[in-house]
Amino acid sequence: MILKILQIVCEKCCTQGQLSLYISSCEVVTSNNFDNAGDNLIFSDTLIALQLMRTQFPKLEKVVTQPFILQSQLYSSVKDRTQVDRDLESLKKDRVLRVFKLNTGQDDHAIMFMDDYLKQMQSAVRRSTGKNKDDNEVFEWFEKYVLHSKLDVSIDHLELCSLLSHGGDATDKHITLLMNAGLLTRQLIDPNIYWFSIPSIGPILKGLSQGRKEVLSLLNRRKYKEMLLSSLEKTRLRLSPLDVRFHLRDLIGSGHIKTVQTPTGLLVRVSTD
Repeated sequence: MILKILQIVCEKCCTQGQLSLYISSCEVVTSNNFDNAGDNLIFSDTLIALQLMRTQFPKLEKVVTQPFILQSQLYSSVKDRTQVDRDLESLKKDRVLRVFKLNTGQDDHAIMFMDDYLKQMQSAVRRSTGKNKDDNEVFEWFEKYVLHSKLDVSIDHLELCSLLSHGGDATDKHITLLMNAGLLTRQLIDPNIYWFSIPSIGPILKGLSQGRKEVLSLLNRRKYKEMLLSSLEKTRLRLSPLDVRFHLRDLIGSGHIKTVQTPTGLLVRVSTD
């Protein structure tokens, strides 16, 4: 009952953009429901799982980015995938978070809380803004008229121009500014479609792909293609700035590996299905 009440409080705070209050509420919930929240891979609630994984996002040395969660990680951390999908849709509609299609060559999606995304966007805008203030207005139009109206992972050229025109006369030059800032990525298959994107995430995507291969390689080199979680988590990856736990949650959610409880602890094993 306490969990449900605090969850409602969290959701209300989220819709108002009061991230700090909602974080505190979720931390109270987790402290009462988990013996050691940091050691859990499975959670009972989508919002709690998102928040905990946000706080556990690796501290990166050379790349400045706000925390994000892969959708595969969420699937590995909450048992009911159907409920996860419903919760994500609800949180998107409430403007609590956004979902992004990642340019990894696979069906990868990242989830970022809206407050975090706006911080990432503002940093990108500061780096890319020029002397022409009239051109720079497009970033305000993008935040006010596009982000809060279009919740999908992509947008076509005509709709983008239409939404931007609520702020002023939108031109191809304005769209180029948005792309250069890393806020939009043009689709290769259809150049009239743009993906919404997370600025400055490129180096992390490279590490994501390489880290997946490195973790699987570690397991495949073992005789039975398995390792205790406690041992695996101590491994420092050479090819990824992300930590092992980040990759484990991703690989579990995508079905590449699975976990098995044993008397000696949680075992991580390569899936053979």
